[in-house]
Amino acid sequence: MRDDAETDALSEEMHALREEVARLNGHGFVRMHNSLSRVLLFNFARGLAFGLGTVIGASVLLSVVAWSLSQVEFLPIIGEWVGEIVRQIEEAGTP
Repeated sequence: MRDDAETDALSEEMHALREEVARLNGHGFVRMHNSLSRVLLFNFARGLAFGLGTVIGASVLLSVVAWSLSQVEFLPIIGEWVGEIVRQIEEAGTP
């Protein structure tokens, strides 16, 4: 049989555990996941942000690569090819 000190320690641990679980259940992340509509809205917004970031990042990266390749003149085939792409992009951007 357990003595009173062990029982008191166990009781204190259980009380601390209950307080921690109550604190975690009150956290915004857990509360948000209790509602299906909130989860769907959050994931939709996250997907939009991810998609927009991907498109913007790819556009910036490709434009930097195209510009840097157009500066290369010692490889005539690549330099002319990228120069033509840059010229077409510039013409498409002007009304």
